Amino acid sequence: MGNSLKTIVAFVPSKKCQKYLLEDLEEMPVDKMVDLSGRQLRRLPLHICSFRELVKLYLSDNNLNHLPPELEQLQNLQILALDFNNFKALPLVVCTLKQLCILYLGNNKLCSLPLELRLLQNLKTLWIESNCLQHLPEVVCELSLLKTLHAGSNALRTLPPQLQGLQELRTIWLSGNLLSDFPPVLLDMPFLEVIDVDRNSIRFFPSLAHLPGLKLVIYDHNPCRNAPKVAKGVRRVGRWSEETPEPRKRSGAVIDITLDERPLLPPAVKTEPE
Repeated sequence: MGNSLKTIVAFVPSKKCQKYLLEDLEEMPVDKMVDLSGRQLRRLPLHICSFRELVKLYLSDNNLNHLPPELEQLQNLQILALDFNNFKALPLVVCTLKQLCILYLGNNKLCSLPLELRLLQNLKTLWIESNCLQHLPEVVCELSLLKTLHAGSNALRTLPPQLQGLQELRTIWLSGNLLSDFPPVLLDMPFLEVIDVDRNSIRFFPSLAHLPGLKLVIYDHNPCRNAPKVAKGVRRVGRWSEETPEPRKRSGAVIDITLDERPLLPPAVKTEPE
């Protein structure tokens, strides 16, 4: 009943109704964090934008499709969560928050990202999973401090060669896309530690043994006939990963090796900036 009531109240713009949704949040919390996730909000209450010392703002799982220009006042914001909303385009005001370290945009309806995203030069973690991206926006390649990129469950077929310029990138999650070939640009990124290409359409894996930083590669649920070769000590998750880089053969037939181990998933818990 509580969520149903909030859904109804969310359509009523009166101050009394909005106060009910916010549960008397009138002053900035001491911990400089506001969590309005799952409140059925259709607009961000403007008085939140007056909390100028705010560091963390969680707006996940609402019904938002725009943000007020007053959000620009939150110049100390380091974490902004906009996942599980109805954004078809990223509000440009987000790109004015230059102290952002972590930005969650997953599970929206984004088909692109604005060029203004390049202004977020402190961004270290970007979640854009479960959107409508057919191409990885090249502006992502201009985020020079980016360490973690979650771009799974889109419709990506390739990655731009400019991605190689992200020399701080350590983890890239690409599961659930439409990759038919292993992205060549990843072969020229020796600093990568985690590569996840689970649930794509990759039929052949090149050797990854030359990547000195690699610690984990997840390649399960691809129609491949070989496992990627890796250096000693690198963990692989996928068919044949615990046996041999190639499928075992017996009397000319290919024998599939089934593993009980399941592929690791990106962290479900939102992380703090380092």
